[in-house]
Amino acid sequence: MILANLAIPLVGAVDTAVMGRLPDARYLGAVAVGAAVMNALYWMVGFLRMSTTGLTAQALGAGDRGELGAVAVRGATAAVVLGVLLVVGQGPLLGLALWLFQASHEVEVLAYGYLSIRIWGVPALLLYLVVQGVLFGLQRMRTALAVSLALNLTNAGLDLLFVVGFGWGVNGVAAGTVISEWLAAAMGLVAANRALAQRGCQWPDAPRIFDHAQLARLFNIGANLVVRTFMVQFPFFLVTALGASLGDVVLAANAVLLLFLHITAYGLDGFAHAAETLAGYTFGKRDPRALRQASGYSVLWAGLIACLFSACYWFLGEWLIGLATVLADVRTAAAAYLPWMAALPLVCVWAFMLDGIFIGATRTAEMRNAMLMAAAAYLLTLWLSFAPLGNHGVWLSMLTFMAARSVALGLMYPGLERRAGR
Repeated sequence: MILANLAIPLVGAVDTAVMGRLPDARYLGAVAVGAAVMNALYWMVGFLRMSTTGLTAQALGAGDRGELGAVAVRGATAAVVLGVLLVVGQGPLLGLALWLFQASHEVEVLAYGYLSIRIWGVPALLLYLVVQGVLFGLQRMRTALAVSLALNLTNAGLDLLFVVGFGWGVNGVAAGTVISEWLAAAMGLVAANRALAQRGCQWPDAPRIFDHAQLARLFNIGANLVVRTFMVQFPFFLVTALGASLGDVVLAANAVLLLFLHITAYGLDGFAHAAETLAGYTFGKRDPRALRQASGYSVLWAGLIACLFSACYWFLGEWLIGLATVLADVRTAAAAYLPWMAALPLVCVWAFMLDGIFIGATRTAEMRNAMLMAAAAYLLTLWLSFAPLGNHGVWLSMLTFMAARSVALGLMYPGLERRAGR
């Protein structure tokens, strides 16, 4: 699951690295803005993956093969409908997103071209999320990794072909990503259908798919996760927006640092997704002791991996920045904030792991409430620190946000075990 998750931000990593080889920071800044918008969109619709994982794992734990197939079809239907709506409404959506960043005119023009192409891959991306949710819930991790590798290898090859070979610049990066997303969606649907068939699932009938109680549960979980995810994504969005207000060099530097943070997040989320699957399975079996055991093992190993990430950023950070860009001013600016990168894995790992446990149990109301408290702590810290500390205040606020998430969810965890036994 770690490898499957790391494959997701590698799409952005390849895009950033290719743009970082072009002779002007505005190309890297444009992809940074475009990637920030797409990442925000990805996280806002991430409830499709999260809810599908939790519901699939719980149905597996309860031995309900009929509901396993129904969860997959409900998720895929929601993905297609939502994806089409986002494509149809792309004009106002992209205009609002770019207005929020207030980047330079040159960066905004390039970013709009990037996004106007990337938006056509959104339906495929949403289907991919549902597929990953089904495979995670069924504990088919190698299959999920294979689909993710197909996405990233295709994206890397097409980026090099379109940008280096054809000279298409920012638009070439976007086109390569769209093609790779549709390929991954098609492969994933075939893989998920095969995995469900091996579990003895058959295509569910319409009454099972559109069962009112299950649809209400799905929408309730989704609504809580949308609020929670908006609060999660808000600080990441502001890192780019506030960086843009400090100039193109700081914007590009924050893009490189966000790349490190995303790699950390997706790497640690491998254990968080394992916790989702195991927590959902044990919650479906109504076994609080097994829930505690699964949570404990997941947190232990995630903490060790977080220490490894931290050490890499502390000792190898400048070298890693050099892999992302050849621009000397961007490299110097990014290196000044490396201590924040080294500290963040040690703090955010607990938030990620508790998120996974609560998602698997589909206790999304608690997640929503914890995130609202963490967002309040973040905004207060940013208000107090941005003026005197500048970009350092932005990263201090991010660290505070992660710590507040960990504390809030940690206080709620004992209640989760009590519910598992009911």
